[in-house]
Amino acid sequence: MLPSVSRVNPRADSPHVPVLQREVAAWLDLEPGMTVVDCTFGAGGHARLLADAMDGRGCYIAIDRDPGVKPHYVAFAHEHPDLRTRFVRGNFSLVLRNLAATGVSADAVLLDLGISSMQIDEADRGFSYATDAPLDMRMDPGDARTAADLVNELDERALARIFHRYGEERYAGPIARAIVRRRATEPFHRSGDLVDSIRRAIPTPAQFGQGHPARRVFQALRIAVNDELRAVEDGLAEALRILRPGGRLAVISFHSLEDRIAKNGIRDAAHGCICPPDLPVCGCGRFPLVRILTPRVVRPGEIEVEENPRAASARLRVAERTDAEESDA
Repeated sequence: MLPSVSRVNPRADSPHVPVLQREVAAWLDLEPGMTVVDCTFGAGGHARLLADAMDGRGCYIAIDRDPGVKPHYVAFAHEHPDLRTRFVRGNFSLVLRNLAATGVSADAVLLDLGISSMQIDEADRGFSYATDAPLDMRMDPGDARTAADLVNELDERALARIFHRYGEERYAGPIARAIVRRRATEPFHRSGDLVDSIRRAIPTPAQFGQGHPARRVFQALRIAVNDELRAVEDGLAEALRILRPGGRLAVISFHSLEDRIAKNGIRDAAHGCICPPDLPVCGCGRFPLVRILTPRVVRPGEIEVEENPRAASARLRVAERTDAEESDA
């Protein structure tokens, strides 16, 4: 059973409602004086609850690749004057690597993956299929490639591969063909134009009962534009490097691709010896790097989903770092 933890109320001016907040705080089990690395700070919803769990004392390192979160960080730091805070902008996998290289270690690392509510709600970012906007989808506006670049430049096969791999889209091929056919006369610049092409490519009966017909394609493009899955894979490994023995890693994912990476990465780190079972003496020298604390994925309860429907697909996995050293084997 989880310890009792109060539910945090997000600031009135914050558009983001943190998911699984009680569960995250309980599993991380923070105490005053600890060091937390928040890899996806966003609007600081989880940060406020975790800072309260630390009694406002310790160190909180906030990471985010989106420069738009800086005002939220400034507000968070102002609210917790006794907490040592630091904001680092960038891809969390690279920032974690740099932190580890400079000797930083943490008692807890939180990865709240995917897109934040505030990014979806900012219409001009182009993340939402529900609002016509420039076809952008960059989490870091300084990145070179936009979703429009991918849609207008990749060939049909490459587009279909992205839609199938990152969106698990059943009609990836027909949608890619429709996009290539349409852009031959007019390139894509806005999300509404892409939604129209997707609708035309999908059989009418298939457009009902599975959510918005453009949902999977938009997810796929967003993942491709921001190279999200590679960041998750690399970030998990770097998080283990930065954790102290006994430190805990919490990963929140929102779709099966992210969750599969988190599940497999944590499971592999929890494995010890990989020698053949008939070998009498261990030759690999490997010991488990983590102890899995959530053998079954943690999901939000009915009340949370009712209050925040965007939490419905959230999944939480937690592991605790052992005192084993990483092996080169």
